[in-house]
Amino acid sequence: MKTIWFTSDTHFGHKNILQLSNRPFATVDEMNETIIANWNARVKPGDDVYHLGDVALCSRGKLRDILSRLNGNIHLIRGNHEESASELPERFTWMKDYHELEIDDAEAHKGKRLLVLCHYAMRVWNASHYGTWHLYGHSHGELPDDPASLSFDIGVDCHGFRPLSYEEVKARMQLKSWVQPVWE
Repeated sequence: MKTIWFTSDTHFGHKNILQLSNRPFATVDEMNETIIANWNARVKPGDDVYHLGDVALCSRGKLRDILSRLNGNIHLIRGNHEESASELPERFTWMKDYHELEIDDAEAHKGKRLLVLCHYAMRVWNASHYGTWHLYGHSHGELPDDPASLSFDIGVDCHGFRPLSYEEVKARMQLKSWVQPVWE
């Protein structure tokens, strides 16, 4: 059975991200290799990965080499740094700016869980008042988490430079104090 994974803001090849996000790596190559190893330790070849943007800031050739080493079927929600990724559409299942993903989940309402995926954080999103989840990136852990909101930053800076599974996302959402609004 394949697993569904979520991640964002890998920034492969981006030297300045080491300082901008205070990443604990001495070099870009160390960062790249750590993220690749962490990814492949979790993601199997047939798994689905939803990457919520900012894959890389490097040449198309360098990114092609990196992507060839990553396991899984990568679905890309475009961020603001996708120049190289956009030149390699064959490596992605698809590329979109926004996606609503429905996952079979026996514990969800009517057995379906809806997730709104976007590179950018939103305060409200489609069906948020019904308990739809929202995953985003872009903020590199700088945006404070709201325990009363069913959303959070899925970026690598917040999660040990590795993707999170749907089950891990679900466990985190279950800790939230969200209460469905009452509409009169």
